[in-house]
Amino acid sequence: MTTPTALAEDRTAPGRSPAPPSKLSASLRRLTALSRAELVLLVRNRSAIFLALVLPVVMIFSIRASLQQIDLAGTGLSIAGAALTGGIGIVLVQVVYMNLVTGYVTRREELVLKRLRTGEITDREILTATAVPSIALALLQCVLLVVAGAIAFDLSAPKRPELFLVGLVVGLVMMSALAAATSALTRTVQTSQLTTLPLFFVSLFGSGIFVPLDVFPDGLASVLELLPLTGVMTLVRHGWLGGVDGGDLLTAAVAALAWTAFAVFAVQRWFRWDPRG
Repeated sequence: MTTPTALAEDRTAPGRSPAPPSKLSASLRRLTALSRAELVLLVRNRSAIFLALVLPVVMIFSIRASLQQIDLAGTGLSIAGAALTGGIGIVLVQVVYMNLVTGYVTRREELVLKRLRTGEITDREILTATAVPSIALALLQCVLLVVAGAIAFDLSAPKRPELFLVGLVVGLVMMSALAAATSALTRTVQTSQLTTLPLFFVSLFGSGIFVPLDVFPDGLASVLELLPLTGVMTLVRHGWLGGVDGGDLLTAAVAALAWTAFAVFAVQRWFRWDPRG
């Protein structure tokens, strides 16, 4: 038997307003929408796509050529293993860092960032959504490198996949944050080609991308371990190829996380939303 209370609830049910979305779901919806728009812009920029896809491949062949001039005996690394893991470092620097510096500066100078801040979307969502397409492209290239290593170069799958993934994720976050921080020092899109060069060259020749740290003297290698990308490269390389003790992994993880924390702090402190006068 239907009670009066139930009938009253049935009559009022159609008039009830739906529950408001949670903050998390609203944030994810905004982030997804803006990330999709950024992805469309990236796909339409054929020159950026071409450079992001082709340059890392060219650099990997350059790494391999340079490694053929180096004695890797005693390092436990093969030329193919060192070249392909170095290729992941190239992807992090070129596809994420250098591409994102240009992206942030372009959005800032075109007043896109300033307009976005007038809506509901938060600063963190704006910065993250801008980085999503470059991160997605970098992840795709890293997967292709692992597949190419297994098929064409007879490398095994990552021996410690959890370590490999941790290094890759930390590297993506670090390079994205460093890109946002570098954009604060970059006046125009044209000058972004200059402001990104210091980290580019330091990472290529000092973080184990072109030359593994194992071939350097111990004193110099200890200094190079403090560079931003060195810890990430250590985690990625030994997560894929194996062969490192716990102390070295701890040092690499601490260095990578410290640089990531500094980069995030720099963004919070110095990132510029308005065009530079």
